[in-house]
Amino acid sequence: MGVMSAAASSTALTSTIFGNQTPRNRRWTEISLHPPPKLRVLAAASPTGKEKRRKNKRKPVQTVESPPPPPPPPPAEDDATAAIKSRLEEVNPVGLGRKSRQIFDEVWRKFSGLGQISRTTRKDDEEAALLIREGGPMCEFAVPGAQNTTVLVVGATSRVGRLVIRKLMLRGYTVKALVRKADKEVEDMLPTSVEIVTGDVGEPSTMQAAVEGCNKIIYCATARSSITGDLNRVDHLGVYNLTKAFQDYNNQLAQLRAGKSSKSKLLITKFKSEDSLNGWEVRLGTYFQDVVAAKYDGGMDAKFEFTENGDATFSGYVFTRGGYVDLTTRLSLPLGCTLDRYEGLVFSVGGNGRSYVVILEAGPLADTSQSTMYFARISTKVGFCRVRVPFSSFRPVKPEDPPLDPFLVHTLTIRFEPRRQRTVEGPVGGKQDLRSFQLILEYIKALPTGQETDFILVSCTGSGIEPTRREQVLKAKKAGEDSLRRSGLGYTIIRPGPLVEEPGGQRALIFDQGNRISQGISCADVADICVKALHDATARNKSFDVCYEYVAEPGKELYELVAHLPDKANNYLSPALSALEKNT
Repeated sequence: MGVMSAAASSTALTSTIFGNQTPRNRRWTEISLHPPPKLRVLAAASPTGKEKRRKNKRKPVQTVESPPPPPPPPPAEDDATAAIKSRLEEVNPVGLGRKSRQIFDEVWRKFSGLGQISRTTRKDDEEAALLIREGGPMCEFAVPGAQNTTVLVVGATSRVGRLVIRKLMLRGYTVKALVRKADKEVEDMLPTSVEIVTGDVGEPSTMQAAVEGCNKIIYCATARSSITGDLNRVDHLGVYNLTKAFQDYNNQLAQLRAGKSSKSKLLITKFKSEDSLNGWEVRLGTYFQDVVAAKYDGGMDAKFEFTENGDATFSGYVFTRGGYVDLTTRLSLPLGCTLDRYEGLVFSVGGNGRSYVVILEAGPLADTSQSTMYFARISTKVGFCRVRVPFSSFRPVKPEDPPLDPFLVHTLTIRFEPRRQRTVEGPVGGKQDLRSFQLILEYIKALPTGQETDFILVSCTGSGIEPTRREQVLKAKKAGEDSLRRSGLGYTIIRPGPLVEEPGGQRALIFDQGNRISQGISCADVADICVKALHDATARNKSFDVCYEYVAEPGKELYELVAHLPDKANNYLSPALSALEKNT
């Protein structure tokens, strides 16, 4: 298999592959039903037959006249020997380790509630549970913080959902399962310690009870038919309804604490009336002055107005060589809010698909002459879209300036310049003049910060789906992904290849961005990725494709080997996702 170096062509995205446990290295299972090795106890050895014969030879000859002496009393060392044996067992490191493990496993079972692994209380089940606790304690797979985390699994009866639930329970999570019907068949399919909640993702009113008490969500549900209404209800509206209910629940908790939810976006500006345009100013400028060319160019002009259609529109043209137009405002945040508590900005915009430069000025308000300027480029689409701009993507205009400190930001500017504009695809019709622009602004918000993901969505790449229904499925999946990105929650979108039924952890996986994956992947591996992504900071706000490793054609290698970790922990996700782009 070819390996592409990290300094390969920048036109191809570098995918990431990790090595799962190979069969040669896979010497462990998550639950071991083998009893532990017997403890060896050192004790005094009993006399052998040879020693007995020697003792008999040494016995004195007894006469009739002389009665035999009374038998000697039993040695007094028996009690002392027993005490010594007991003390040896107590100080034996193996014995101490076994006792401490039994005590810890018992405490762990009581706290996590994982001791009940069966629906019945038969004797053989109790013995099996005892073997599990003593032979292979489940605490080996426990995740720090799992006891205080409740995970809602949507699509709990699906192929991936069933495996996700068992992996979560094994690691000590509290699990809630959302199902449409809680009949006998569904109850037999799920462990008894799972809290079953009945609801329909297409009905927003049923989502409130589902998200109550939950900290994270794993969405594995998928439509059972290719009917457009069913696809839209499960893959699109289901994600939207659940994210909205989860945000509402977090806001209710914040209100009880007399605060604001840490998962809510901060509204900076919403353009809903003509008064909302106050404080915004249009400026014209040039990077350099060309006196000769200025006599022949068409000049430039721009305006920011509230149209009859109810849209705040920033439009104009720039025919001047080296010219640009700015739309700028001084930020006015609510009392007690600062941008350092957030990780970026999100723009809800529409227009003709031009690219713009977002400029932030940071520095002391008392003396703006000491302010430092930072910029980041964004691209829009024809029609409406939402663009995320993390603060980490802003670069100083002067390379010697320090990195951006969001706490000091006081001015926001949106700049249009004719250079670096590209022809866009869309229903614009006719020949496009890249020197004119139109940007419709709906709102600008700040994205909440966080270290972990809140919502994991299992989507698909489209591979393996019948060509006649592929377009409909991908359209609904994409709409659901967009709803999750707009929600403000920390998200992880997993797009696996065609799902196959085979054991997980047997083959290497490839992580990629760019819709180039066509190979399959086991349901067990997808479930393992979902569980690992819950507390992995590198998985937050990322979308990626994943499939089994494959042998690429010569000259068409699209990935490079990043990590191969065939150990018990197998923490492959962090090195695999660290090379992928964020806010995708």
